[in-house]
Amino acid sequence: MNKISKVLIANRGEIALRIIRACKELEITSVAIFSEVDVEGIWVRKADECYPILGDVLQAYLNYETIISVAKKAKCDAIHPGYGFLSENADFAKACEEAGIIFIGPKPEHIALFGDKMASKVAMKKVGVPVLEGTNEPIEDKKEAKTIASKIGYPVIIKAAFGGGGRGMRIVRAENEFDKMFEAATNEAVKFFGNGQVFIEKYVENPRHIEVQIIADKYGNVVHLGERDCSIQRRHQKVIEIAPSPKLNNEVRKELFRISTKAMFKLGYESVGTVEFLIDQNDNIYFIEMNTRVQVEHPVTEIISGIDIIQRMIEIADGDKMKYMQEEIKFRGYAIEFRINAENPQKNFMPSTGTIERYLTPNGPGVRLDSSAYTGYKVPANYDSMIGKLIVWALDWGGAVKKAKRALDEFTLEGFPTNIQLHREIVRDEEFKKGKITTNYLDKNMDKFTLDAKNHLEEEEKKIASIMKFIDSVKSKNVKVRM
Repeated sequence: MNKISKVLIANRGEIALRIIRACKELEITSVAIFSEVDVEGIWVRKADECYPILGDVLQAYLNYETIISVAKKAKCDAIHPGYGFLSENADFAKACEEAGIIFIGPKPEHIALFGDKMASKVAMKKVGVPVLEGTNEPIEDKKEAKTIASKIGYPVIIKAAFGGGGRGMRIVRAENEFDKMFEAATNEAVKFFGNGQVFIEKYVENPRHIEVQIIADKYGNVVHLGERDCSIQRRHQKVIEIAPSPKLNNEVRKELFRISTKAMFKLGYESVGTVEFLIDQNDNIYFIEMNTRVQVEHPVTEIISGIDIIQRMIEIADGDKMKYMQEEIKFRGYAIEFRINAENPQKNFMPSTGTIERYLTPNGPGVRLDSSAYTGYKVPANYDSMIGKLIVWALDWGGAVKKAKRALDEFTLEGFPTNIQLHREIVRDEEFKKGKITTNYLDKNMDKFTLDAKNHLEEEEKKIASIMKFIDSVKSKNVKVRM
């Protein structure tokens, strides 16, 4: 018997709004929470009920004891964590279970396993997934780490053992760089994850970053929803995501699907999850990590598969069996997602804040915008800089690129700097049009893109100024314009 009739959303922004919409279609009551700076959040207005989390703004969405208390007060059956914040916190998932509240996500033990980069690497290797050569235990001692790096052979990469999102990560290309990079990685790991332990592994030059979306129910059924290409990154953080990958060898694609679903079946995984890989220039596959939550980029998979991932998460948590066999899942076309961030590419992507003064969003066939922004919305400085995601779809890759160009050109967001113009430059690039993208694509082209973006913005400002000057001259002559 289904138990979930009321869900608290332990998150904010566009993902909170996305979960609210999924709940409404499932006829489930949604409960939002909000910090003091998020009083005007659109998800707060759209939810069926809402509750403030008072106190420290930075800790509001991390204080799981308070969040669980609110869920009990609101008589919620379940909590959905979204992504970020508490979404991969095993202690939170366990606390929900102990409180008699369903955690909409994997079991705590799987969150803990894949939150430990070393343990997950060992576990995946045991079930037949290829991994990169490197350490099997976290390291804190610099001398020991340096010895291991020399044995592996440079270049190597230092990664935070208990983190992600590109934080606590440094590439070392020569032995004389190691000490400096090790200290930088461990210091950043302490700052962001409270733990300075790292691991060392072989660094793959110029790979593609490919991830496989899986769904697994409580009865041993596991399916995949295809792959996403997340190679366009800046400082190891994703900027643009594509489904399916435009240049992936089909045999490699099949192997990725096989090893991902087999591994999740053997490990008894439940809920949605994403298995991430690096593919080198010789099409060798290497597992890098598993994300035990819904991904920021899940919309591109939803569009090509027609499957609502958030709704499936809720239904699986509620005990439902898989609704379809693998052969029943069909993929159609190409989808591209552009992360719209409040940041200034001209100033080393410094986060920007302010009030949205003018907001004209793209629309039309094959265009989707996941965002909680609106005219008059003030972007707070306390959280991640992403304010929305523009997703486009077309039957073929060339059509998707053209759709993206049109949609980005329609997008107007004024009040503070954003990366929209950078996305416009990317979709006009010949390498992007051909689908020739690897993890160094953005770094290699960034100087060109930022210069072009600056020039195009200046041209646009001159054009607008000229139009306004013409309008003012018409007004001064009291000329009536017939439409």
